[in-house]
Amino acid sequence: MTTRLNPYLSFRDSAREAMEFYRTVFGGELTLSTFGDSGMPVEDSESGNVMHGQLDTPSGFTLMGADTPSSMEVSTNGTVSLSGDDAAELRGFWDALAEGGTLGVPLETAPWGDTFGMLTDRFGIGWMVNIAGSAEPERGALA
Repeated sequence: MTTRLNPYLSFRDSAREAMEFYRTVFGGELTLSTFGDSGMPVEDSESGNVMHGQLDTPSGFTLMGADTPSSMEVSTNGTVSLSGDDAAELRGFWDALAEGGTLGVPLETAPWGDTFGMLTDRFGIGWMVNIAGSAEPERGALA
């Protein structure tokens, strides 16, 4: 698997509607999972909200999106997702992006079994890093 970089859109309670709309625009296969499906801790009223949505289009686009829980701020500058299985490469990207940035979620084992983290770089851009199938959690340091 190679490392992928793609947009990750943030919504407040409208990710399902938005992602279904984008499917009508771009075509392709849409997969959605909710906070309730994953067991992620959110307010009861948010358990049906989209924790992760992914649209893979016939043109080769990948568009991701999710509802932001009410306990977190919605990213206004956009978010970029880096994902793959090359742990060394992805941890290197994490460490470089974290320099001068702000930690959102530490880079560690997530409930779905991958290593996952979120940060905002020094320019205000949100980044998500997901390392597939990583057995050991590892925290990235912020400078």
